[in-house]
Amino acid sequence: MVSKRGRIDTFVAKRLQIPKKMVRNLIASEQLFIDGHQVLTADTQIDEFSLIECQGNVLQQRQRAYWMLNKPKGVVSATIDNQHVTALDLLAGIDKDLLHIAGRLDLNSTGLLLITNDAKWSQRLMAPKSKVTKRYLVTLANPIDSTYVAAFAQGMWFEYEGITTQPAKLTVLSKHQAMVELKEGKYHQIKRMFGRFQNPVIELHRESVGEIRLDDELGEGEFRALSTAEIHSINVNASV
Repeated sequence: MVSKRGRIDTFVAKRLQIPKKMVRNLIASEQLFIDGHQVLTADTQIDEFSLIECQGNVLQQRQRAYWMLNKPKGVVSATIDNQHVTALDLLAGIDKDLLHIAGRLDLNSTGLLLITNDAKWSQRLMAPKSKVTKRYLVTLANPIDSTYVAAFAQGMWFEYEGITTQPAKLTVLSKHQAMVELKEGKYHQIKRMFGRFQNPVIELHRESVGEIRLDDELGEGEFRALSTAEIHSINVNASV
């Protein structure tokens, strides 16, 4: 999702259904303000979080929102779906205006899902240059051993995309469980990597994204707002 930037005169003209000439008159008569500051030119840039006031009336006032959801199986990582319950459907009582999912999980995967209305934040989170680590607990149908570790560390050739995956860290926890850490997120990447060993993934559970860990107190389908530290961890650690 892209941050919605644009000119103040275009926004006000559309919002009030008036010609842009009238907007310029409002500016000249010192009746238009952005974030408490008087607008001086018609081409002043705004975004979806700008506080816009005209003649004492608020035309736009939107707060940034950041949520973590403990996604259950059978819930689709989408804003709208005609067949399945969506992640946004679970955010009961929350203003869903401009909310989108930052880093999806497939239908049967579970765990940490991040939802926000801040497009710039989610872009920093998901951009390949940011190299934010995502950690997953994986349960396999067949036994695994140390040979998997080297294969994941070397990266794997994905013919469909024509790329070799970045090195991934695999830690064997038991015969049928492993912890996988990735800095990218190709389509069904973990399932495809284990598929090279003809070993189907039975369960895939995301535990963390960067320094944001799934809250142990959240039951399946429950959510909470991110803390200030969690929000800023993405801004600090992302390199874009």
